[in-house]
Amino acid sequence: MSRLIIVFGGMVVLIVAAAGAWYIGSPLFISQAVDEPFPFELPSQATMSQMSEAEIQELRDNLRSAIPNPEAMAQMSAEERQALEDQVMKAALALPDKAMDEATPTDPIALRQGQFQDADSFHQGSGTATIYELPDQSRLLRFESFNVTNGPDLHVLLATNPTPTSRDDLGEYLDLGSIKGNVGNQNYTIPTDADLTQYNSVVIYCMPFHVVFSTAALQ
Repeated sequence: MSRLIIVFGGMVVLIVAAAGAWYIGSPLFISQAVDEPFPFELPSQATMSQMSEAEIQELRDNLRSAIPNPEAMAQMSAEERQALEDQVMKAALALPDKAMDEATPTDPIALRQGQFQDADSFHQGSGTATIYELPDQSRLLRFESFNVTNGPDLHVLLATNPTPTSRDDLGEYLDLGSIKGNVGNQNYTIPTDADLTQYNSVVIYCMPFHVVFSTAALQ
């Protein structure tokens, strides 16, 4: 009888030990797939059509704030970053266009000009970019008949490379700030100390994902 108890007890110990070993070691051998949705959801198109511009702008701001910071994205794999970019771009495209119609300053002198071109089949732009000098000697960049694919946190850059297509060949650049609208006529002030001879293109650039949306080579 005692022998049977010993054998039974030994089996229990082995089962418990095996279960413990499996619990500890299984994460090393079992893949765990995760597919979390991007933490941002747009209202329906019908709902957005009834929203004010202030409410739409709040949606744009919420989309921008939902994008992970550069440090967090640096920890992601290339596949994770690409999946996130696809989700963010899909949300951005669903937002209504933000149209601008700023007047042309009086008595400007055109210094340099270029036509916006598509960066690729998805990131597209058109219209004219012109650098003007005003009577007070200040300079500004003006977009006319402008239209670019909607995107998150787009910035207007003056770049040294005349035809940059990616972050790697952007070269030195001057950031003129966030784009005012993805459609329409608009003006951007150029700092007085900027050496315009250094810059050969205007670039519409997505800051979070380092993607060129459109470029205008300056002549």
